[in-house]
Amino acid sequence: MLTFQMNSKLFSKKILEFEKKVPYSRPICEMKTNFKERYRKFMFWRVRNMSDRTFMTILAFIVGIAVGLAAVVMKNSVHLVRELVITIIDTTHIHYLFFIFPAIGILLTLIFVKVFIKKKLGHGIPMVLYNMSQNEGRIPKHNMFSRIIGSSLTVGFGGSVGLEGPIVATGAAIGSNMGQLFHLKYKQVILLIACASAGAIASIFKAPIAGIIFSMEVMMLDLSTASLLPLLAASISATLTSYLFLGQNVVYPVEHTDPFMLRDTGFLVVFGILCGLLSLYFSKLYLAQNNWFKKIKNDWVKFAIGSVALGLLVFLFPTLYGEGFETINAALRGDFSVIFASTFYSSMPILQSFWGIAIILLLIILLKVFATGCTFGAGGAGGIFAPSLFLGAILGLLYAHICQSLGFEISVGNYALIGMAGLIGGIMHAPFTAIFLIAELTGGYSLFVPLMIVSTISYFVTRAAMPNSVYTILLAKRGELLTHNADRNMLAMMKLEQYIERNFLTIHEDATLRDLTKVISHSTRTIYVVVDSENNFKGLVWLDQIKHLIFKTEMYDTTKVKDLMFYPSTTIEYGMSVQEAAELFENSNNYNIVVIDKGKYVGFVSRATIFSNYRKMIKEFAND
Repeated sequence: MLTFQMNSKLFSKKILEFEKKVPYSRPICEMKTNFKERYRKFMFWRVRNMSDRTFMTILAFIVGIAVGLAAVVMKNSVHLVRELVITIIDTTHIHYLFFIFPAIGILLTLIFVKVFIKKKLGHGIPMVLYNMSQNEGRIPKHNMFSRIIGSSLTVGFGGSVGLEGPIVATGAAIGSNMGQLFHLKYKQVILLIACASAGAIASIFKAPIAGIIFSMEVMMLDLSTASLLPLLAASISATLTSYLFLGQNVVYPVEHTDPFMLRDTGFLVVFGILCGLLSLYFSKLYLAQNNWFKKIKNDWVKFAIGSVALGLLVFLFPTLYGEGFETINAALRGDFSVIFASTFYSSMPILQSFWGIAIILLLIILLKVFATGCTFGAGGAGGIFAPSLFLGAILGLLYAHICQSLGFEISVGNYALIGMAGLIGGIMHAPFTAIFLIAELTGGYSLFVPLMIVSTISYFVTRAAMPNSVYTILLAKRGELLTHNADRNMLAMMKLEQYIERNFLTIHEDATLRDLTKVISHSTRTIYVVVDSENNFKGLVWLDQIKHLIFKTEMYDTTKVKDLMFYPSTTIEYGMSVQEAAELFENSNNYNIVVIDKGKYVGFVSRATIFSNYRKMIKEFAND
């Protein structure tokens, strides 16, 4: 990719240098040159013979296959690692290895990242959203493989996270780099990233419809005629790839679902509220843990604290180990035994009582977020999709258990299933994704109405207290989040530093009027910036306000610039978002506002520059 970005002279120079240093390298150089020539011919042929829409659909189909293969590799890698771990534990009969193995997985992930990647991976979906809005959709290449390796080690050894966020980030990186390879426009790169994200969800969950909805609801893609066909192509190709290698069975098979009855509405409303409250608990605590670990600067200290805490939690509650697929499937069957298996308290009489079961389930629910936060904090790689599904299933199991003990006849499996949708809708602020994902995940299409009721209520309860999801809250605070609001999106994608004008002349505060007249004679501007010897901004002088003094030569040496300047009522701090700057222009009568960086003068931003570039971007994105 970098070779293609070089001009022809630089390319030739690099080849000659390489041939001098490395003997017998001419075949390699010729191969690179031939590849470059073929690439160029293909690009010319494509422009002449294929429309952008057709090309985007073909690329989306290819991206879907690539993402599907990545999902297959990730799932199989996790399965192999997990089988190795379980075999060791079953062979040695040493169950306290549950305490050690998650730490081993996180340690291997940490070493891999430090030695080979040398950059922090961060959280997958927020990373994608950030690069979409702030980096023109350019996602670093290492994300095409680094998260597969990191997540396989973390989750395979028992980290209490999921694979969904990493596969979305992996797919998005594939889409982004393919877009860069073919020199696509920014909006086309964004569409390819959204297609890859749809394919990622479609392949990992075998849920093509949910993948498309996810790309619109979470990745903030606006559905249009230009984006619909590529999304469909990516989603279906990714799903077929997953079917080919992983089979067509649903991820969470449901043997039986009881039909929805109108009398169940009250139970569903209460359950939806509980899902919303649990979503809020998870989101707030997850963010608090994330912030707490960020304050620890030493990565090895983070690892020690996080891995020990995680190991202790997994030892006490083995159901917190890994993604929790077995636990979720047991909850869908209404089976409590799997949840309490391999625990030191499994034979205690308390588990035969209503309160004993309820207390253990409640503790598992409350502690799951700590296990997830410790996994991330220690340096593990993963996502929060699986923890959300896990929490929803256990909450449904607990709710049904309580209702049944009170004499109400409700289906345990139904509420475990519906709870999964409630937590996805609440934690991710994605109720539509939740509805279709759970229906496709389980084959539980007969429960559409309950899924809609619970996920919608959970979403509104969570959103009332927390307007942004865990994925978007930090980006939203910094004004870096793409939304379905076109105006905000355009402003979020604009970089203030690109529009700073630096051709305003400066003058020292202790200079005289004579010095100022010399500056005026060399300036094309009518505003002059007053600074001190260290370039600290002191004020401004307007030509209109001092032009009556220019012909009073007797005042040239007695009048100081600092006596003529004034400090503006509005300034822009360097690093401020364009949206904040636009609001300052809207709320003031200024046509130019000075930009300051920690007191130092930087330049000016003009109203005309901001809004003319904003209109250009709106026009470009409006042309499908």
